[in-house]
Amino acid sequence: MKFLFPLLRLFSPELAHSISLNGLNFVYRLGLIKFLASKNNATETYSLMGLLFKNKLGIAAGLDKNGDFIDSLGALGFGFIEVGTVTPLAQDGNPKPRIFRVFKENAIINRLGFNNKGVDYLVKKLESRNYKGVVGVNIGANKKSKGDKRIADYVECFKKVYVLSDYITI
Repeated sequence: MKFLFPLLRLFSPELAHSISLNGLNFVYRLGLIKFLASKNNATETYSLMGLLFKNKLGIAAGLDKNGDFIDSLGALGFGFIEVGTVTPLAQDGNPKPRIFRVFKENAIINRLGFNNKGVDYLVKKLESRNYKGVVGVNIGANKKSKGDKRIADYVECFKKVYVLSDYITI
């Protein structure tokens, strides 16, 4: 496994992200995820605002914008997964390159710009998930929306995802 991480640095950050998640999903579908997931035997759950988390470690919005990897990420043992940011309509986000590595600081600068496949795509993914843990959805407005339309974008996303998610963030 240690040899994979240096190899990923040969690719652009955005391509490395895609390769990693699709590779994880492939391993999950083959039923081999148990060899990647830690054998965490912790039984202590965590309760916050009426939600019961199996642990305090979760995935933040931005890693899985479209909900394509909820089950494979969940199989790794995370206590929650937040998907998005999702907008009413699909959009490309900012022009590439839009993710930058800062090796000296061991950091990444993200300027993706809410690239996603739209809320209706995410709704289908939320409906078909097997992961039983806490799932949050981060919602946003489309880049081209102006004035009151921006507010309407948030309302539209909220109405479509609230019954399928445990919490919503903006």
